[in-house]
Amino acid sequence: MISLRFYRIYDIGREIDIDWLEKSLARNYFTARTSFVRVKPKSIMIESSPLLIRMLPVTVEREGRSYEFSAVARVYDIGVISLCFIYDDEQADHRELEEIAFRFAGQEGLSDFFLQYLNTLGEIIKPHIKNFAIDPDFYEDYTIYVTDRRDDTIDPVPLLLGDRTCVSPQIREDIIKNSLSYSNEDLAVISWDSALLCGPESPTDIIDLIEFANVQVLELRYYDRELTREMARMYDDIEHADRLSWFNRGGQYHAIMKHQMKTSAEISETIEKVDNLIKVTEDVYYARVYAAALKILRSGQWSESVSRKIDVIRENYSMLSDEVRIQHSHFLEWVVILLIAFEIVVMLWERVFAG
Repeated sequence: MISLRFYRIYDIGREIDIDWLEKSLARNYFTARTSFVRVKPKSIMIESSPLLIRMLPVTVEREGRSYEFSAVARVYDIGVISLCFIYDDEQADHRELEEIAFRFAGQEGLSDFFLQYLNTLGEIIKPHIKNFAIDPDFYEDYTIYVTDRRDDTIDPVPLLLGDRTCVSPQIREDIIKNSLSYSNEDLAVISWDSALLCGPESPTDIIDLIEFANVQVLELRYYDRELTREMARMYDDIEHADRLSWFNRGGQYHAIMKHQMKTSAEISETIEKVDNLIKVTEDVYYARVYAAALKILRSGQWSESVSRKIDVIRENYSMLSDEVRIQHSHFLEWVVILLIAFEIVVMLWERVFAG
């Protein structure tokens, strides 16, 4: 048995009430909630399970052969859509897996179908989500290869790279070192854009864990990009405010500070939800798989980048706050000076006319 799963994961920029969406779609579509089947209920904790929507299968012609993929979508409450094309063959072996993998290396030939299904999915859920928007060019892609038995004659390196080129020992080592096993009969090899899972039992839970990791990385990438845009806007707004008159500058600073505070609070809250999207607790092996996936996908680097940019925005907020405070202090000083001057003028006026 072999299975190939091709993922593309998109952000829609809005949090979603999954319970409400499920009720809204249940009459016309087959929907279900993601659940882990081979672990204790408390071993993996999900605050809000994503909603699975089964879509019509798709047939893809590739190098003179037709491949029929089932299609499923998952909608996450943090505002993410995951599309997956799945090819299953109960009779095929690892040689067929390698052949198909190289035919679709880098998800070659699937982009138009992903875009088509993304538009279809958008039409399905758009009426149920306010301010729905998708950037089809911003996504996280990932491929998972599955075979029902561990065979050490399978070389995972060219399979995961999608390239039969003889790679250097360093590249080979980088991929092979990310191998994990629960028993002598199974193997999971995880790379930055694909994974190979071998074993007699269905690796559904591991597949879902890898998908969750990709969802988290996509969101970190998305908010890193949004923060970059916010910082550029912030600097432009400050530069514009600095060109204004002293009287108008304070009001503009207040407007910038208000926007910064709102943006920082919203993104910090969302990032916290992303970080807590799923927690693997009691199952040691699944915890290792999930942690490895996050590390290989460079989740930590994206998280650090987001944190740094939030800190920069907060530092600028603090600096603007100090500047506004100084301007307010200067304003009060001038008010005091003017009042004193007014009192002196009044006093001199009274003396002149009294004399």
